[in-house]
Amino acid sequence: MSDRVREVVDLVRERLVFLREIGAREVTRVAAPAQRGSAPIQARGSQAEGPSRGAPATAGKGVAPAAAGAGARAAAQVEVLETAAPSLLDADRYVLPPGASPAEGLEALRVEEIGDCKRCKLWRGRTRIVFGSGNPKARLMFVGEGPGADEDDQGLPFVGRAGQKLTEIIEKGMGIPRSEVYIANIIKCRPPENRDPEAEEIAACEGFLLKQIDIIRPKVVVALGKFAAQTLLRSKMPISSLRGRFWRYRDCLLMPTFHPAFLLRQYTPENRRIVWEDLKKVKQALDAPDGSVR
Repeated sequence: MSDRVREVVDLVRERLVFLREIGAREVTRVAAPAQRGSAPIQARGSQAEGPSRGAPATAGKGVAPAAAGAGARAAAQVEVLETAAPSLLDADRYVLPPGASPAEGLEALRVEEIGDCKRCKLWRGRTRIVFGSGNPKARLMFVGEGPGADEDDQGLPFVGRAGQKLTEIIEKGMGIPRSEVYIANIIKCRPPENRDPEAEEIAACEGFLLKQIDIIRPKVVVALGKFAAQTLLRSKMPISSLRGRFWRYRDCLLMPTFHPAFLLRQYTPENRRIVWEDLKKVKQALDAPDGSVR
């Protein structure tokens, strides 16, 4: 067995183990991969038979016509069941200057607007501003609450234990390289003892996140945990009520789900199943043709 074949086998085995852990009982091979050389594995019954993000499929290539047709029909069934109040969530939209790329827009936001931010008291205790990281043209974006100790130390979001779990969910569960998504937080400086951000801290920082969303223009935003979901949707509903449904949010769809840190604390079959169901819907929406999500 060559090294390349062994690498592919190991990747597929890792993903199969992960899918089994989160409750997927059957898997099937779908579109031929364009990255990493491994066959995408999709849980049967997920209603997402299209290619993974970062691996756009050429029509008919690597997938039988009947399977491709079934995937298109399933993707077309994606619906938005709830909508958030547009008057609250669509204000102050940001538009990139003519000719500017998303990468240039994010860099300008970080350097010119945020700079060495001292807009709230969190600057006194931070080591680094945690702006965000990932693909500036990502179709999928994850938003958490705020940086923890590891993130504050490295200046990057989700690099601690919760970040490792998130990477596992993205890569092994969804079949998407982490480098192809974008990850950010509601606030960009670590609160003392990882407490919840306060209202004045959110007010000082949230506008930067909204600009990031406007610049990147993802198709789907996943809100990780109660705090991120409630803050983005201006809601006091529990995460158990918010999750599992798409909410219209600016020009994208927002899916709340449990935070990876919660999964680490409560790693039960039921919680794993819930997150898996949420992310199957996200994958379905990503694979759906533009304009088919309603």
